[in-house]
Amino acid sequence: MARKNSSSRKGADSTNHNHSGYSNGIEPDVYQELAKLQEIIYESFHIPMTRWTVIDEGKVLDQLEMISDRVPEAINRALAILEKEQEIIADAEAYAQQMIQSAQQKANQILDQTGIVQQAEFQANQLRQQVQQECEAYQQQTLSEVEQMRRQMTQELDQIRQQALAECDAIQNDADQYADAVLIHLEEQLDDMLRVVRNGRNQIRQNSLPDEPIPKNLPEGSDH
Repeated sequence: MARKNSSSRKGADSTNHNHSGYSNGIEPDVYQELAKLQEIIYESFHIPMTRWTVIDEGKVLDQLEMISDRVPEAINRALAILEKEQEIIADAEAYAQQMIQSAQQKANQILDQTGIVQQAEFQANQLRQQVQQECEAYQQQTLSEVEQMRRQMTQELDQIRQQALAECDAIQNDADQYADAVLIHLEEQLDDMLRVVRNGRNQIRQNSLPDEPIPKNLPEGSDH
């Protein structure tokens, strides 16, 4: 069988070198069988001065059959590898999505906690202001009540003092009247006693001087 060379050996070597990387998930056995097919072709008789090569058709067909037997298995393995890679990628994407959702939930939770803290601080400030206002109002009310009580007590003390002074004046007047009445009574008694004394003296004097005339116009109570 004669076949025309469409490429040089150098290009084939380059292709063989690229296949050595086992790209696209194909098994190494397939590349080895392809390499053997290339060797069969390269080792065949080349017609000089032409671009034709005489190859052994049986060897080529056998090698192609061997390759065709290996390809489905290699493709299945490659597909399995691709499927596994896709599963790994899907798992990685699911894990990444889960991590993103977890981070988002944690961020939302932190925001919620921050909002709760801010709300608590706001309520605490309001409560503190309310308590302060109530304390100030109670203090003002207490001061007003104390001032009112002080004024009321001052008025009551003034009334008590005025009432006490009035009672003292009344008692003093009563005492003065009583003392004046006692002194008047005592004066009357003294006048009576003095009259008795005078009369007694006059009587004694008359008894001791019977012949002596009593002077006329003599003041009463005079010794001579």
